[in-house]
Amino acid sequence: MTALRVADLAVRTRHQTLVEGVSLTVGVGERVGLIGESGSGKSLTALSVLGLLPDNLTATGTVDVAGERDLLARPERRLARLRGSLVSMIFQEPMTALDPLVRVGAQVAEVVTLHDDGVGRARSAAARRRAVALLTEVGLPDPAAAARAYPHQLSGGQRQRVMIAMALANDPALLVADEPTTALDVTVQAQVLDLMGELVARRGTGLLFITHDLAVVSRVCERVLVMKDGTIVEQGTVEDVFRSPRHEYTRRLLDASDLTPRRRAAHATNAEPEPEAAPAPAPGPPPPSASRPSHGATAAAGAAPSTPCATCPWRSPTASASASSASRAPARRRSCGCSPGSTRRRRAPSRSPASPSPGPVPAAGASPGRAPSRAYAASCSSCSRTRRDRSTRA
Repeated sequence: MTALRVADLAVRTRHQTLVEGVSLTVGVGERVGLIGESGSGKSLTALSVLGLLPDNLTATGTVDVAGERDLLARPERRLARLRGSLVSMIFQEPMTALDPLVRVGAQVAEVVTLHDDGVGRARSAAARRRAVALLTEVGLPDPAAAARAYPHQLSGGQRQRVMIAMALANDPALLVADEPTTALDVTVQAQVLDLMGELVARRGTGLLFITHDLAVVSRVCERVLVMKDGTIVEQGTVEDVFRSPRHEYTRRLLDASDLTPRRRAAHATNAEPEPEAAPAPAPGPPPPSASRPSHGATAAAGAAPSTPCATCPWRSPTASASASSASRAPARRRSCGCSPGSTRRRRAPSRSPASPSPGPVPAAGASPGRAPSRAYAASCSSCSRTRRDRSTRA
């Protein structure tokens, strides 16, 4: 017996066909991935299986779930009884799927009571105990406290665990997961994927996993179906599709993913990928030493001259004379770190009114009557030299 069989599924609006000719199967306990770009029809296919399409869309074809035949022809009242007990769905964003005004435990218990034949207070008490047990099973650290919390008081990963608990509360034959880990960070995503795989394997639940992330498919699924423009263009085992894709669209998906060919082969067999070889060093001279300060484009390129530039405001007298002589010859003048547009600007020191001459202020103690003030450092972007002066004030 198969958990899901879809034959010639089509989804249409009044004037447009969105999904056409989709046929797929999911065996009992089998994990099948459905991949494709955004807008390819993946979510419409999933919503058709559960009879949750909007009113402006119509679905035709055949959908059988665990012995229940032709779900598309069933009335809404019958479909409501089948959802949650025969087939369940995990949605992409739990904050829109959970009721923000109802405590988490009450929402999980409601799923249990909807498909329970018990009555009265005993039924409600059993549902509450079952809710706490489910929250424990999905790995929440304090399930009793989580049951009393509201959805906004839980983290994104915890909310997604609550969604998994609700979906598996009545041991359905088929679980449909529509991008369940897209909004999670990488670490939490791996934890949720491992939890989901463990739970469906333990229960023998068929899984239809919808995603655009090829690495996630390789981690969770055994078979993969590739969807483009509302049709299935390629299907097979994860190993076959990842190693030797036949359709051009599948090859483009693999090329656009972050999986290198070596990692594709490792993911196809669920093996640990070997570390990539270090890239060969670029040709040319080695980069400048890390100890050299990087100020300006010249220093970043590692081409700083060994002598101060002609405009360096704190060069030595000897260097100043040499620079003055060299400035008469046609040469390229370099800007220093205190010039406009430089990455480092030199703060002009305060001068006494009695000393109107421009230039750097001598260090503290060089002339009487001046008290030391704050220290500052400036550097020349061309010669990469740094001088630490002290501004003075009268």
